[in-house]
Amino acid sequence: MAARSVCRAGSAAGRALLWGPRPSAALLTLTRKRGAATYAQTLQNIPETQVTTLENGLRVASEESNQPTCTVGLWIEAGSRYEDAKTNGAGFFLEHMAFKGTKNRPGSAFEKEVESLGAHLNGYTSREQTAFYIKALSKDMPKAVELLSDLVQNCALEDSQMEKERGVILQELKEMDSSLTDVTFDYLHATAYQGTALAHTVEGTTENIKRLTRADLASYVDMHFKAPRMVLAAAGGVSHRELVDAAKKHFTGASLTPKGDSVPTLTRCRFTGSEIRARDDALPLAHIALAVEGPGWADPDNVVLNVANAILGRYDRTFGGGKNQSNRLAALAVEHKLCHSFEPFNTSYSDTGLFGFHFVCDPLSIDDMMFCAQREWMLLCTSTTDSEVKRAKNYLRNAMVAQLDGTTRVCENIGSHLLHYGRRIPLEEWDARISAIDARMVRDVCSKYIYDKCPAIAAVGPIEQLLDYNRIRSGMYWVRL
Repeated sequence: MAARSVCRAGSAAGRALLWGPRPSAALLTLTRKRGAATYAQTLQNIPETQVTTLENGLRVASEESNQPTCTVGLWIEAGSRYEDAKTNGAGFFLEHMAFKGTKNRPGSAFEKEVESLGAHLNGYTSREQTAFYIKALSKDMPKAVELLSDLVQNCALEDSQMEKERGVILQELKEMDSSLTDVTFDYLHATAYQGTALAHTVEGTTENIKRLTRADLASYVDMHFKAPRMVLAAAGGVSHRELVDAAKKHFTGASLTPKGDSVPTLTRCRFTGSEIRARDDALPLAHIALAVEGPGWADPDNVVLNVANAILGRYDRTFGGGKNQSNRLAALAVEHKLCHSFEPFNTSYSDTGLFGFHFVCDPLSIDDMMFCAQREWMLLCTSTTDSEVKRAKNYLRNAMVAQLDGTTRVCENIGSHLLHYGRRIPLEEWDARISAIDARMVRDVCSKYIYDKCPAIAAVGPIEQLLDYNRIRSGMYWVRL
């Protein structure tokens, strides 16, 4: 505070000492050019992603860099969308069991071997993907590949371990029920894709977790953990040739080869405009999500919709300077205390998606917040400006370059891209797609997906003030005289 007071009192000498001389215009221009060149060079100098497909169909992909560490992982085309009502939760259960020993490394031996490398092992299950990955020193890459191979081909699935994990998962389900955001999005999938596999939760139901058997999990592995449905990805200080050699050594077992026509195919999950309301006036805040059907992963409209979401922006009460943000909805939320948080989303799957927004607000602010959010959607369809698009494109570029931070994010990017698009899309190509977007394109694409469409709605908590579905539906278009 003393230094600030001196500066405020301010002699010219003191200001010169604190701030120094003003840089010349030529220096500022040079700095700007250097920054722009650095960004362009960053995109151009990203190492090439090398991809090799083994005879059994396993895709091996890597991006080599001068890192002392590496991340190696398996991305598998399997998830809750491939389950039915009776087996829903099998993939999530299996993810838990994968770390509890293999036939070659029983009990805790598997975990101890990972720890002896000083490595980090993790995994996750989603609606269309299952992933297991290890972050380790670059020199230990062959060992990491061996461990991943053992994990997916020889999972022990011991009955005693299953019973322990069953209790752990049931406890997790209780904790997830307390996360109202997760509950709201599960309800949103349930109503948007009712009667289809995408309506299932990733974790499964409590009843299913209680009755799933070792045979159910073994059948799941035998059906889905096949080489053509897998990508072995690596990023960091790894040699692609060494990665391929390790894959040939450890991923050539008979269990990875599909038998006849046993490889499952996805069935179309049709979107339905409908709603689920779970009213509970004992809760302090309302959680509401609204979505229309969005495009699948490979549709180029996704890039335009991501720009639209960047224009819409996001807000949380913990943010500083909320009313000074450039997006209108955040400024309105601060000025009129409309909500505690707001965030748009664009969730894509193989052939469909959910494009929408989620907000958390006080019970008496629901109507005003919904009106303002839908109004912003209509403005995206009718009144998007070039300045808004320019700001949003810069935001996306920043998020895109942030993917380069750390080998794990790069490795996940490689594995997911090969499953989603069949190839790794270079950041330079993403940048070109973003650059090609203009205000008219945003208006046209948003009109295609948003304007006069029936939305899916999920609401949890004290939601008495949430308007009737038909009233909300009427906010999906404007009547012009």
